[in-house]
Amino acid sequence: MSRGAWFRLLLVIGVLAGAGWVAMEREPKLGLDLQGGAQFVFEAQSTEQTEATPENVDRTLEVLRGRVDALGVTEPTLVRQGDNRILVELPGITDEEEAEDAREQIGQTAQLSVHPVLRVVADQNADPRQPDNLVLPSDQGDTLEMGPAALRGEEITGAEAAQPQDSLQWVVNVDFNRSGSDAFGELSAEAACAQGAQNRIAIVLDDRVISSPGVEVPCGGSIRNSTQISGDFTVAEAQELSALIEGGALPLPLESISDRLVGPTLGDQAIADSFEAGIIGLILTGLFITVVYRFVGGLATLALASYALLAYAMLVGLGSTLTLPGLAGFVLAIGLAIDANVLVFERAREEYVDAPKAGLRQALTIGFNKAWSAIIDSNITTLLAAALLFLLASGPVKGFGVTLSIGVIASMISALIIARLLTQAAVSTQALARRPKFAGLGYTGKVRGWLDRKKPDLMSRRRVWLATSVVALVAAIGGVVGPGLSLGIEFTGGRTLDYSVSEDVSVDEARKAIADAGFPEAVVQGADTADFTVRVGDISNEEEDRIQASLEDIGGTVEQVDDQRIGASLGDELRNRALLAFGIALLAQMLYLAIRFKWTFGLAAVLAMFHDVLIVVGLFAWLGKPIDGVFLAAALTIVGLSVNDKVVVFDRIRERWRASREGAFADIANTACLETVPRTVNTGLGAMFILAALAFLGGDSLQDFAVALLVGLIIGTASSVFTATPILIWLQERFPMAREQKVKKARDPEDSGAVV
Repeated sequence: MSRGAWFRLLLVIGVLAGAGWVAMEREPKLGLDLQGGAQFVFEAQSTEQTEATPENVDRTLEVLRGRVDALGVTEPTLVRQGDNRILVELPGITDEEEAEDAREQIGQTAQLSVHPVLRVVADQNADPRQPDNLVLPSDQGDTLEMGPAALRGEEITGAEAAQPQDSLQWVVNVDFNRSGSDAFGELSAEAACAQGAQNRIAIVLDDRVISSPGVEVPCGGSIRNSTQISGDFTVAEAQELSALIEGGALPLPLESISDRLVGPTLGDQAIADSFEAGIIGLILTGLFITVVYRFVGGLATLALASYALLAYAMLVGLGSTLTLPGLAGFVLAIGLAIDANVLVFERAREEYVDAPKAGLRQALTIGFNKAWSAIIDSNITTLLAAALLFLLASGPVKGFGVTLSIGVIASMISALIIARLLTQAAVSTQALARRPKFAGLGYTGKVRGWLDRKKPDLMSRRRVWLATSVVALVAAIGGVVGPGLSLGIEFTGGRTLDYSVSEDVSVDEARKAIADAGFPEAVVQGADTADFTVRVGDISNEEEDRIQASLEDIGGTVEQVDDQRIGASLGDELRNRALLAFGIALLAQMLYLAIRFKWTFGLAAVLAMFHDVLIVVGLFAWLGKPIDGVFLAAALTIVGLSVNDKVVVFDRIRERWRASREGAFADIANTACLETVPRTVNTGLGAMFILAALAFLGGDSLQDFAVALLVGLIIGTASSVFTATPILIWLQERFPMAREQKVKKARDPEDSGAVV
């Protein structure tokens, strides 16, 4: 190998060694469904200003959600119970002391206000000059009398712990909204011109002066837009304070009703089955790629194994929380990794058959180069959507964005660096150079051979394919309008029931008994073998009696400890944020495709993607399957698979169109579609092995998820040819894309002297 190849090999070995070290040294953070966590119940208390109505409790819940997010907890559960209670579940907290710290930090009132300092007094018992004034000990050891609040916590838009350059102290940077900036500007301007204690500003959190600095600006100046809280904070204190300020002031004070540790929402057997199914699916996928692409396929399988290591190491290294729906992101990324290798190998096969004397290495190099644009475009569009979901959404949608981003990055490293290094080194050997078929690149395959002979004109029937798509859409909409969507507890709310049993019963046994009683969708959690929490939809009292009777059959005497109605954990706020993130992600993808291709390509891809998702939603409506958080993850994955497949097809259409000098766009698009069929079939089958294993071996928890993805994968790949391409042809007839790409040509300097 060349010196550059050796350098890349050493770099890959170093990266994999580092990933292996991280994977062994750090434990993963698992979500509530896989590990359990801490469960708290708070009761909102009315104040003289605000009554604890359901509406005000919902406002308090959203502030709590921001506070929990600021703590760095990924995919928590926050729902309203009854009229004035809030249930909070934090994944990964399995220690009593850690749970107590989290409870105190979440439940703090955190009423923040900023005051002018009037004078220093002898002690806290000193009488204020005005009834509205405060007298409190300060952070500097003296006692201050302060005037009424100049601004409050709701006028603060953000807070972040930071360590300024050339300083060992931690501070908290605080940003204001417009009214807060104006108020703080006036306050700081007055203090800047004052002497003594009146030069100070007091920042008060829950009747405690956390900082009372002097204003260090010239008289006539002011501080606006943002400021900095200092106070000899440790890093932990600064982060805690910024989290409280970032979360904002609670509209209602909270009283802790209960706190305990709970087990996972999925049973041990379900988790074990899902893990085994995933391993079996990956092995079958690796065997399939090896059989189809022989030696280079086997090397690509090794690279796929490195993807798993890299993705896991990045997950634990970043401290992300892994949940069962979050695994959807990894499933999609596995599909992208497979697709990248298949694209390269199919291109390399074409090159070798056209010019066998150039050799395998040359064919593989050209294969990588020609497949590069399709791989990059499909991965960037997916990564773009994942990043926007992470930045703009909350809850499981945000978690999906995290795992998908990690998976895409790991898959690109696996396919474009590791697989390339291994396969190019292998085909450079004389042993493989003399055996091109054994290498896997010496023939184009039976599917390509049949297509080359028959040359079916699919696009001549494009109106038939579009009509079929419209019929499928009408049927899907009929399912949504007719039987309707069976929304899960996350979207509808329901009841949470607490039981205590007299005999030892495992959570798996309780879960099975309740499922057999007719409630397979119920979420059953337990901290031990005697107490259980059951979350179920909006059921009647007779149905609740059936649940209790099912527990009595296995647990002896059953006592109902609590029965509360709960709101939707994926309520209006999360739904709106998810839809906003989803819409912006789609617009960003369309913009990217418009820049890389033409706006007609982006529009055709997005319209076909909507077609794919809506058909899966309609199918679930007709079958009465639940639309829950797991389905939401599946739907987002279908979006990624669909757009990815269409980018690959459109990339070949664009390439063929640019390279041609004659022929109709429909004919060229037809040829391009036929050329991508072998890649589509092999990529689809590779991903289907994983999904089929999850569907048949992964247990009830993953069955609906895998079925949705299987249907979405089939429809998504088919629609690239039979829906997206006909739409593109229709748009091309009305808004044609030029055959030749517009390129600015540099003029000869000896001409007019103009330089481009």
